[in-house]
Amino acid sequence: MKQLNLAIIGQGRSGRDIHGAYLHTDTERFRVAAIVEISPERRSRAKEEFDCDVYENYRDLFSRTDIDLVINATPSHLHFDITKDLLEHGFNVVCEKPLARHASEVDELIQTAEKNGKLFEIFQQSRFAPYYQKVKSVMDSGVLGRIVQVSIRFNGFARRWDWQCCQDMNGGSLLNTGPHPLDQALNILDMYDSMPNILCKMDRANTFGDAEDYVKLILTAPDKPLIDLEISSCDAFSDYTYSVSGTRGSLKGTMTNIQWKYFHESEAPFQKLTREPLCKADGTPAYCGEQLYWYTDSWSTPAGDPGTFTVAARAYYSMIYDYLVHGKPLTILPKQVRQQIAVIEECHRQNPLSKLN
Repeated sequence: MKQLNLAIIGQGRSGRDIHGAYLHTDTERFRVAAIVEISPERRSRAKEEFDCDVYENYRDLFSRTDIDLVINATPSHLHFDITKDLLEHGFNVVCEKPLARHASEVDELIQTAEKNGKLFEIFQQSRFAPYYQKVKSVMDSGVLGRIVQVSIRFNGFARRWDWQCCQDMNGGSLLNTGPHPLDQALNILDMYDSMPNILCKMDRANTFGDAEDYVKLILTAPDKPLIDLEISSCDAFSDYTYSVSGTRGSLKGTMTNIQWKYFHESEAPFQKLTREPLCKADGTPAYCGEQLYWYTDSWSTPAGDPGTFTVAARAYYSMIYDYLVHGKPLTILPKQVRQQIAVIEECHRQNPLSKLN
C-alpha cells in the first residue's frame, strides 16, 4: 500500500490532538514527515512524538518535493492566507474549519486550486459521523414520511475565555462549532447551487470574548424541511442532538443513541374530511382520535466502537487517500463549504456585534 507523506502546520488542539492523534493510528497509509510550529517547546515535542522534521515557518516546506499533502491546522484567522500560499506553491491542502470568513475568499481558493491542479479540501469530517449517517439514512428511507422539520442542537453549558471567542481571530460559536452541524444541515437540504432563506439570532451569554456563544439559525427553502439549528453555551439540560419530524413519524437522539417511531399509512384507519361536528355514540361532542400502530426502532454506537471522531476521521482520510492514490471522486466539495461560509457570512450581517477595543 502506498504511504503518503504529510506535513501538519500547527501543533495546537487541532494539529496535534485531532489530526496528529488520528494519523498516529493510520501509519500504513500516512506518514507525518514534517511538522511546522512556531513554539519551540511544541516543535521539540513534535519531533519526539512524530520522529519527523520540524520547522518554525511553513514556508520552509517550499523547498521540499516529497510532501503529498499539507494539513493547515493554524489558528482560524490564518486559514485563508496560508492555504492560498500553499496552493500557489504546488501543494495539496486540507484546511481545518472554519475555512474562511467570507464566501469570496472561498471562491479565490477554489480558483487557485484549479489553476494549479491541486487538491483543496476542508476538514468537514462530521459529514461521516456515525450518528449523522444514521439520521440521514432513516430520513432517506421514507419511513418517517415527508420530513417537515429537522432540529439540530449542539448545546451545552460552558464559559470560554480563549482566542476562539475573539472576533478578530475568526472566533465565536458559529465559526468554531457551527461548521459541523451546519455542514450536516446543508447536506440535508441538498441545494448547493442556490441559497436557503436565512434567519439568525446571535448573543453573547457566557463568553469572556467579543464573539457570540449563542446562535439560533433557521434555514428554509421551497419543498425542503425547515432546519432549526442551535448552538448554545447556556443550555444545561440539552437532551438531544437531532430531532426529526415527519408526516408518518419522528426521530430523536444523541450522538450515541437514536430512536425513531413511525406508522404505515396502509395500516391506519380510513379517514376523510368532515365539516360536521364530531359526536360520540351518545351524541355528546367528540374530538378527533384514532389508534395508530407504531413501529419503533433504535440505534446505538456498537460495542467496541472507537468513538465518533475516530470513525469520522478514518472515513474522511479514506476519502482523501482514495482521491490522491486511486483517483476516486470526493464526496465533500469546496463549493459545498462555500455555501456554508456564505450562510455564516449572512448570519454575521444580520447580527453585527460590538468588538473589543
